[in-house]
Amino acid sequence: MVSTERVPPSLPVVTTMGRHAGGRAWLAELPGLIEEFRERWGLRLGEPFHGGSCSWVAPAWRPEDLDAAGGTDATGDTYADAAAPAVLKITWPHPEAVGEAAALRLWAGRGAVHVYEADAERFALLLERCDPGTELARAHGIPADERLTSAADLLRELWSAPVPADAGPAPLANVTNEWADLAEERASRPWPEGIDTGLFKLGARLLRELPGSADREVVLHGDFNPGNVLAARRRPWLAIDAKPMTGDPAFDPWPLIEQVDDPFAHPDPRAVLEHRTALVAELVGEDPWRVRAWAVARHVEYLLWSVVEDEDMARSIVMTEQARLLADVAGL
Repeated sequence: MVSTERVPPSLPVVTTMGRHAGGRAWLAELPGLIEEFRERWGLRLGEPFHGGSCSWVAPAWRPEDLDAAGGTDATGDTYADAAAPAVLKITWPHPEAVGEAAALRLWAGRGAVHVYEADAERFALLLERCDPGTELARAHGIPADERLTSAADLLRELWSAPVPADAGPAPLANVTNEWADLAEERASRPWPEGIDTGLFKLGARLLRELPGSADREVVLHGDFNPGNVLAARRRPWLAIDAKPMTGDPAFDPWPLIEQVDDPFAHPDPRAVLEHRTALVAELVGEDPWRVRAWAVARHVEYLLWSVVEDEDMARSIVMTEQARLLADVAGL
């Protein structure tokens, strides 16, 4: 078995997975999994990246495969140089991670990293490495609107892939109906002043209605925040860490809009939210109202978890105020 130095206790994944029995069992197996895939795929591994809450990720090299693994992606770009430096990713098995490899293969390099090897049963992937790997969220020298424009280009590429006729990603409605159930349960509870249960009810309604009212379905990234968009050599930016679903494209933009920088921290957050939602909607060819309605629904979903984890409710009250502002921007 590989030394536990491969999995130092300082990694966020160790802290997060150590909080529950299933995670601890997986952590106990992780050093062996790392060694298994290092040998199977002939890898030389570097120190793991310090990031990720449910995956172990490290730089990898397979120099013997450089010539054989090179090729041309779906857009005609050569990626032979990316075949030697790679990334080994091993994920704690959970439903959101099930379709990642299949989605990456479907996208075939169009807006996202290539997948070189995959073991779906063990949740292991060998992926194209993004170099220099700067997160879009941390590209502070680039204006927010420019970063939004670059990311919107990626979304259009991802959404251009055909939706598989069989065995594709799970429908978005499967997930949002579960969130709606949770919102209704939260709405039935008593909460301190400042927590508006009417927002839970609004969120539940949107989460049930929006998926079925879309005029098209695409393969969604599912977690398109600017931390999952990295600077690369093959393209200026590439998406990673998909949690794919099939459904309304207007679902995807909110984490990008919210996290490229904090719109609520601006002197006039309403103006920033109106501008960004309109800009991204235009860039990706979606109705601004739907982008805004999904922003409300998704921000309420964040609040569903905050209210049960927030001991003094201070953070949750702020999130409630943010959700109320988003609902006002959307005219809801």
